[in-house]
Amino acid sequence: MTSPPHHAHPAPARRGPVATAGRILLAVLLGGAVGTIGTVAHRTSWADLPAGLVLALVLTTGAAFLCRAWSGVGTLLGCGAGWLVAVQLLAAAGPGGDVLVPADVVGFTWTYGGLVPFVVVAFLPRRWFEDTGDEAW
Repeated sequence: MTSPPHHAHPAPARRGPVATAGRILLAVLLGGAVGTIGTVAHRTSWADLPAGLVLALVLTTGAAFLCRAWSGVGTLLGCGAGWLVAVQLLAAAGPGGDVLVPADVVGFTWTYGGLVPFVVVAFLPRRWFEDTGDEAW
């Protein structure tokens, strides 16, 4: 008896350092944009539900998945770093003392809970993000 043919996964294409640095820089910018949009929108409520917070966390999770699938953990970390810098800068008190992220449940959920998608996506199996060429699920 013969065993069915084993289809080896092709080795991933190697990118040069300039291409990798460019992808990481774009991921940092994406993370900064997502962090900025989420910080501005996270306090929005609809029918006394934290719709803005939910949408901001969904947007953050989407950006984390996109960066991990696009170019691996390096871009995921870049996106997370951009997100963190934007959120922390915008969470600081402004010149007049106003804050975009008050120290309450919603504010803490956004500043700390927004990091959770990056951690979760970082520990997901690599095979979920590999393109094997198989179209069948």
